[in-house]
Amino acid sequence: MMIYLTENYTEATTTNLSEVDIYGFDYDYTLALYSNALDAMIYTNARDFLIKHFKYPQAISKYDYFPNFAARGLHYDIQKGLLMKIDAFHYIQLGTVYRGLNPVPDEEVLRLYDGTHHVPLNQVSGFYGKGPNVKQFMDVFSLPEMTLLAVANDYFISNDIEYDPVHLYKDVSVSEAIGMVHIKGYMYKWIMEDLEKYILRGEETYAVLHRLVSHGKKLFLITNSPFSFVDKGMRYMVGKDWRDFFNVIIVQADKRALRLIKGDLQWDKISNLDKGQVYKQGNLFDFLRLTGWRGSKVLYFGDHLYSDLADLMLRHGWRTGAIVPELELETKVVNTEQYAQSLTWLQALTGLLERMQMYRDPDSRAVLQEWLKEREELRARIKNLFNPQFGSIFRTCHNPTYFSRRLCRFSDLYMASISCLLNYDLSYTFYPRRTPLQHEAPLWMDQLCTGCMKTPFLEEMAHIR
Repeated sequence: MMIYLTENYTEATTTNLSEVDIYGFDYDYTLALYSNALDAMIYTNARDFLIKHFKYPQAISKYDYFPNFAARGLHYDIQKGLLMKIDAFHYIQLGTVYRGLNPVPDEEVLRLYDGTHHVPLNQVSGFYGKGPNVKQFMDVFSLPEMTLLAVANDYFISNDIEYDPVHLYKDVSVSEAIGMVHIKGYMYKWIMEDLEKYILRGEETYAVLHRLVSHGKKLFLITNSPFSFVDKGMRYMVGKDWRDFFNVIIVQADKRALRLIKGDLQWDKISNLDKGQVYKQGNLFDFLRLTGWRGSKVLYFGDHLYSDLADLMLRHGWRTGAIVPELELETKVVNTEQYAQSLTWLQALTGLLERMQMYRDPDSRAVLQEWLKEREELRARIKNLFNPQFGSIFRTCHNPTYFSRRLCRFSDLYMASISCLLNYDLSYTFYPRRTPLQHEAPLWMDQLCTGCMKTPFLEEMAHIR
């Protein structure tokens, strides 16, 4: 698998690995990748918690987990109970709005949002994905939460039971049913009891760490997970001496002062970070003060764009690498013949529509209408190749998704897993690609079929009033 440079279109986004001396890692979905079986366990236990503790109808237990229903980066309208995909410009992608498990007709979406499919900035989720009315699900762990929300909504709607979507959201969310799985440590318990079932490709984690250390790089680990959980997972993937790879290890990271774990939790004030020791809690400012690790010589990897990467890039100038496990499936799809043929014809058809739309006679208009219909069918076909409900996590038709926008804003590189580093020399430079603007002529063959090579029929168009 490849590593991809995000397109921020500045020379500063050129990432030269030879300049990186320090590599940092989150743990969950970064050093440790998990199987789909974990999502099913989280969903099932959160669903049963709703029934047992919040007295939700027992019939909801008939809904098993749908592993391919939701997709990362979706938005949820809390008051309307709608799950949807929004593009980088705050437009809802019609055909990807779901109430429960059923799509909402485009006409109803327009009615619900005042005659437009644009969600105003003050209503959409804020800079870090949370807003008063709309939440963005950016975490890989959020897939079970989105599915449970859809299932519960579907049950009440299907059985004509009146309910408040706001109450439902709060009962399902990370503060209640889903949160119970994490806060009470159930997820940690399941994984520790069956590492082979839940952890994927641990040998690749060992290979990456060994390669970096053998080239003289410093490594650190910062995670919200507890030490006993991380220790067992790292022993399984890397070996009993896994701590020797890291210069600094911090677990259960939060905004409190750093504390040393040495058998028991120590009360000493931390004045330096020693290799081989494990520290608990702490905050980024203490970490920076004690290590002096700043700027582009640091490259940190995590899966959550907001909580893992945003501040590190925006406030502290670190290089950041986003782990996007979904990329593995997405790249497989875009390399299929079906995708290539569909996209090529879609681009060609768009070019034909652009060139031929000035013809007003009845026969020409009929042909144009047929082309428009075929264009919409092609868009739906391409969407379904990724996910029948929501399509690609990176695109809404031709626009980038809101997820893509944040991916480019908060990360320098993105990849399916840290094992992608094994495919590159540690002096490799990632250069940003120049993407042509609308008024610029494309220079690459894969962009020549879009119909924008030149302004077509300019003389004829000049007479159109």
